[in-house]
Parts: sequence; C-alpha cells; structure tokens
Amino acid sequence: MSGLDLDFGDWRARVAPWSGLGVVIEGLDGPTAAPADYVDGVLLQPAHREAFFTLVDQAGLVVCKQVGGDDATHQDVRGRSSRGRLSQGEHYHHDGCAGPDKPRVVEIRCPYQIVARHTCTAIARFPETVHAMLRELSAELRGADTAVAGWFATLETTGALPLDQYDAAQGAVNRIVRLAMSAETARAYFRRVDDRAGAFREPWTMGESRFIANANRGRTMQHRRAYLEVPGRPNGRLVKRWPAGPDLHQ
Repeated sequence: MSGLDLDFGDWRARVAPWSGLGVVIEGLDGPTAAPADYVDGVLLQPAHREAFFTLVDQAGLVVCKQVGGDDATHQDVRGRSSRGRLSQGEHYHHDGCAGPDKPRVVEIRCPYQIVARHTCTAIARFPETVHAMLRELSAELRGADTAVAGWFATLETTGALPLDQYDAAQGAVNRIVRLAMSAETARAYFRRVDDRAGAFREPWTMGESRFIANANRGRTMQHRRAYLEVPGRPNGRLVKRWPAGPDLHQ
C-alpha cells in the first residue's frame, strides 16, 4: 500500500509482501534490535503513538506479527457461538467500550497459548460491509421489508446510501438474518458478504496483533467472528484493548 509513512523515529516498519486489505508488519528495523514487544516498546510509545494511529487510520488495518511480551493490559474477547444460534460477535460491527464514544482504534491479539486459534476474524471496510449485506440478501427477503428494499434500490441507483442511514440499514438486515435464517445458513450468508466486501480473513498466528481503524473522520473498518468450519473444535482465545482512548477518536 503506497503513500504510507512507515518510519517511527529511528525505526522503520518491515512490511511483508501482501496485496490484500491493510498492511502486514513483520517487525521493525533500526540501529539496534527492536524490543520483542515492539508494539508497546516502540509503536505505542509517546513519541510514536500518534504516527502509528495515523497509519492505522489511513490503512484501515495494520497487522503486527510476532509480537512478544504479555497481554496484561488486554481483556478477553467474550462471546460464544453454537450450532443453533449466531452470537452478536458474528455480525459485522464497530467496537464499543465502556464509554459513550467508540474508540479510535481497537487492537485484537492472539496471545501465545497451547491451543491454536481456529476461528477467523473477518475485517472489512465500512460502509462496504453494509453494501455487501444488502446485495447478498435474497430478493425475497429484501422484498419482505419495505425499508430494506428501499435502501437496496438507492444503493443500486446511486452506489451509496445517505451517511446517516447506514446504521439503520445494517441493523434492519441483521434482524432479517436473525429471524429468517438458521445459524448455518446465516454463517454461509456472512461468508458471501466477506467475499463481496473483500474482507481480510487470514488465519491467526500466535503473537499477532491486528489494529483496526474503528472511529475517525475518514474510513473505518468493521469486524466479526467468522466461522469457516462448523463450531465445536477446541479453539484458542483472543484478547483486545483500546490503545487510543475515546478522547483521541476525533
């Protein structure tokens, strides 16, 4: 992805070859060996944190590989899914926190652990997620809801919806999915949404952090728990934190 500033003082991000969504960082190059936890040791230090958050805002997604250190400042990602019912986390969403404002950046990490993480996390551009949800819904289901049919017609005519209608449109489609589809049918629907929206859906590796642009004045991303196989296999955990507080989200 060209035009991005990957310099952080004496350090420069070592970017992996990647043609998909976002930027994948393998580590930092500099005058000395970077700290094992180069995220906390360099990127989130006061001298560099705003430059790093700006990179996340611009790229939408920054994946940092092989991050050492502990996850004491993170919280467990909650939410369980079953064969019979989707969890809320399986729907595309921006991340919230305890306060009234959405945080500017959310970090999701796969810590080093005994059991591998098999469930994927799909991350895609917003509002493209909503466009894909409307277009992948069957004509029958769209037609059964006047508002959804109207949003779809507007999208097909103009290529977009009014900015103040995206949340309502996404909520309406989610209600249709919950009421009209079985869990596995809904999961298959969201996999098609992933494909249409060009989602990042790569397998997790241990020590990997994904920084997602969650709230800013430009382009943001949404994410969801994505099952590419039937739930039930032993599965490693994820943790998360909000390294840019809500006071910085503007």
